Amino acid sequence: MATATARQRPATARAVADGLKLHRRVLRLAGREYTVIGLRPGTAVRFSTNHFHETWHILSDQRGARLLARLMWGLSYQARPRTLLLVDRPFLVPTPFEADPPDPFVIVPGWHTALDGRAARALAARLPLRSAPDGTVRWRTHGLDAARADERPFWERYPDHRVPDRGQVTRLPGGLIAFVPRSPDELRYWAESVDSLRVTGTFDMDYRYIGPWDHGHSGEVQIFRTFHRDVGIARRARADVLARPHAPADPTGLRVRIWRQCGAIKRGRNMKIANCRNLGPRSAEQLALVGIDTLDDLAARGAVQAYLDLRDAGVPGLTRTMLWAMEGAITGTDWRALPPGRRQELLSELERAERDPRRR
Repeated sequence: MATATARQRPATARAVADGLKLHRRVLRLAGREYTVIGLRPGTAVRFSTNHFHETWHILSDQRGARLLARLMWGLSYQARPRTLLLVDRPFLVPTPFEADPPDPFVIVPGWHTALDGRAARALAARLPLRSAPDGTVRWRTHGLDAARADERPFWERYPDHRVPDRGQVTRLPGGLIAFVPRSPDELRYWAESVDSLRVTGTFDMDYRYIGPWDHGHSGEVQIFRTFHRDVGIARRARADVLARPHAPADPTGLRVRIWRQCGAIKRGRNMKIANCRNLGPRSAEQLALVGIDTLDDLAARGAVQAYLDLRDAGVPGLTRTMLWAMEGAITGTDWRALPPGRRQELLSELERAERDPRRR
């Protein structure tokens, strides 16, 4: 059987603009044909899902939210019955909290498409979809950019429609999480809400509820500035906990242990340089040249001494930004938010170290 293995060009893989290319498959599920729209291999976005406080969550970063909003907006104009959007592996990663496995999710336009239990089980049984697609579609999202720029509330821009709130988020047989809006307006409202998510300044997280209030919301989309880093930390923490003797067998006890281990890792115990705030793989390679492999190593050396060691090692392209980045990694601060007073202290310390005759 042919498989969908073709990869996108890097620029295309990261695109979240109007006209996004998606794959289309026609699948026969429980005796009926469905058109299933999905992301193309290589698309540079990842999501996770979980169920917490009686609410189903989609988790991602800001790029993920922008892409999800495009998917929702385009689907709101889809007139063909039995058409749905599917996100499954490889675009799903474990949760950023305890690395629990995610469930695939579908967006089902409930005003003309029904995905009953039999069809949901049939679809879940075929995941992940590896067969070649039946075609590629250009996902048009005309109007979303204008809606983003319009600061008026939804009910002022659409006076004939109150804010729609009849849709639901639920888990279907087979393990699919289904986001089911009941009208095109409602799905566009969801899209605008998701598109407005931002992680800016000191706010590392943002969220929007999906669906009506009934002693809680059935759905939520939540984004994190450090989503990918947190997923990596959670994976490592889970592996650490499960490798220990007498790891908890009950899910609640296991999660608590993993959360604690995540906290320990985030506080810097043996955190690899590539996972540190402000730093990355390139910084990790440079610091490894001077014997610094973990955040503990960097903290023990100090930002100024590490900077001098990098300079003495002849690391090319070294600038003061690296000094701010290392200090921020040690203190858990974004390098751009490092106070001017602290920057001046670091420069003074650097000048004193340079004048030290023992360095000559």
